Amino acid sequence: MATRAVLMAVAVLALAGCAEKEQTAAGVKTDAPAYRGTGMPYAAPGWKPGDKTSWEQALRTRTQLQNEYGRVN
Repeated sequence: MATRAVLMAVAVLALAGCAEKEQTAAGVKTDAPAYRGTGMPYAAPGWKPGDKTSWEQALRTRTQLQNEYGRVN
């Protein structure tokens, strides 16, 4: 009888993993490129939503500011 209860518990736990919901940011799923912007009023200075070149430049600048070799001098 105890073996049956253990098997039932294992089966319930195994099936519980199948019920995981899809994880998306704030429940919104979008396929738009990141440089298009979010439509929110706040954005990084110098970046124009929809302009891929300014988006790439902003990423390069941000990456260089996080570079420890450049910050040591």
